[in-house]
Amino acid sequence: MTEFYVAVTGDDSAPGTEQRPFASLDRARSAVRHGAGPAVVHLRAGTYTLDEPLEFTADDSGRDGRPVIYQAFGYGTGAQERVVISGGAEIAGWRERDGRWQADVGGLDTRQVAVDGRRAERAGIDGLPPGARRTDTGYRVAGRLDWQAPSSVEFVYRGIYPWTEARCGVSEVRGGGAGTEIVMARPAFGWAVRLYNYDFEYQRLTGPGLPTRVENDPAFLTSPGTFALDRTHPNHHVLHYLPRPGEHPARTRVVAAARESLLRLTGTRDVGFRGLVFADATWLRPSGDRGFLHYHGSGYYDGGDIYTEVLIEGRQWLTVPTETATIPACVTLQQTRGISFEGCRFTRLGATALGSTAGTNLVVRGCDFDTLAASAVTLTGDSAALIEDNLIQDIGLDYSGSPGIGLLGTTDCVVAHNRVSDVPHCGIVAGPGSGTRISHNHTDRTMGVLADGGGIYLAGPQGDSPSNGAVIRGNLIENTRTPYNFGLYTDYGAAWVLVDGNVVAHADNSAVLQVTPPLDHVVYRGNFWDSDPVGSSAIPEGVTYTDNTTLTDEDRLHAATTAIRERAGLLRPRPGPPAE
Repeated sequence: MTEFYVAVTGDDSAPGTEQRPFASLDRARSAVRHGAGPAVVHLRAGTYTLDEPLEFTADDSGRDGRPVIYQAFGYGTGAQERVVISGGAEIAGWRERDGRWQADVGGLDTRQVAVDGRRAERAGIDGLPPGARRTDTGYRVAGRLDWQAPSSVEFVYRGIYPWTEARCGVSEVRGGGAGTEIVMARPAFGWAVRLYNYDFEYQRLTGPGLPTRVENDPAFLTSPGTFALDRTHPNHHVLHYLPRPGEHPARTRVVAAARESLLRLTGTRDVGFRGLVFADATWLRPSGDRGFLHYHGSGYYDGGDIYTEVLIEGRQWLTVPTETATIPACVTLQQTRGISFEGCRFTRLGATALGSTAGTNLVVRGCDFDTLAASAVTLTGDSAALIEDNLIQDIGLDYSGSPGIGLLGTTDCVVAHNRVSDVPHCGIVAGPGSGTRISHNHTDRTMGVLADGGGIYLAGPQGDSPSNGAVIRGNLIENTRTPYNFGLYTDYGAAWVLVDGNVVAHADNSAVLQVTPPLDHVVYRGNFWDSDPVGSSAIPEGVTYTDNTTLTDEDRLHAATTAIRERAGLLRPRPGPPAE
């Protein structure tokens, strides 16, 4: 086993020994590629700031059936060192004015800023002034707006569908005095008018209404710990920050996420990452003229056809995109095999943390995911992946539809013993696929922002027989918060699913058996909940409902489910990600 060492004080012309380490991961990767046999790369403590993503190809794969390992020095011991792979840019040259800080940042564009390791929120206000109305080009408001950088402003539409939150930018603001015209960026606004339409009997929507929030103008800086990026003048952007008490520009480290990708593996086999922190990346697509036209989960509209989905003939319908794009990941895997992430942390990332497409035998174990703009892990078309013993919390901070863990079109993937908490929509989601196993997870405080979802959510066919259907077993689902939710939710024609021995408590509804399209070959067996599932009084065709127990008394429910509770959640309990 060949060993290489990397240190922030190293030298890429050195031999990469412990005494004379390399300075960069790129140099270490090159040494592994041109070396003989398997290798371990030890990274010494420090922050490794990337000028471009780390790219791994088939040439960087393990050899002789043994993986290449990149790990923090001392991994797995009490002497493990803290290693950060960062896409951030430290901001300097602050000047103070009226209690605010300003810095010229050139062409830097970002949507994420961290101050001494703590996420700074984007400055914003709640909606438009009273009397605002939508027009063909945007909105009209009475009087004058005091915005300082209108073309940097972004509108947020929370709950445009109950499960949807969209974002569109402002192009310009015209007039004043008697009235102000807000011209929205296109094609995003035109797309939104076409995309968001429904009739739910009790409510009708024709295009987006008024925004629920307006973000990113220096005039909105009223809460300490918030920032705005003025992008009015190309290549002469100005970052504004309202400091928290005790912060001083000479003593405070401000990092803007500058890179959109940290690590990309394509066709790579048998590589492991251990004990590393991936931090400070962004995603700039929503800031452009195409916006972020969210539809559901990690999917968003990027142009193309739209059709009308009839839910109840003559009574309920909505418009739906024929195809959706997926929020990208800051760590991406494409057609890989045998990649593993163990004991890593993913934090302060402006998109999904880890995304894999068409991969095989991915292992994500014992990792912490926190302070994420979107999801923790998304798998698309993967097979035989294991997502186990991960702590996922405070995700979906910018894109509220994002699930903690999302699977789509996967085969024989296992999601087990994870704890998912404090998420704005679903905890764990499985779209159409086969052989999915979701077992012994603990979801808590899900559905914190948007509606129509659950702690665990399945949609569509999950196989074509009992042998390759989905199994949802031994999960603890608590505190599913917003109105109109189902703690354990089999939805939209879910088929070939066994829901066995789970516990659901403190949800708007524990589960639902009557959905459109209807469930087929779905078995609910041996579950415990504090309220009867919707539809359990008249079990629909296609559903088997047997040996389930409803206990409305919380103490009795807790006592009856002790064994399930003790087994659900993390294999190795831990308090959460360490403080910076």
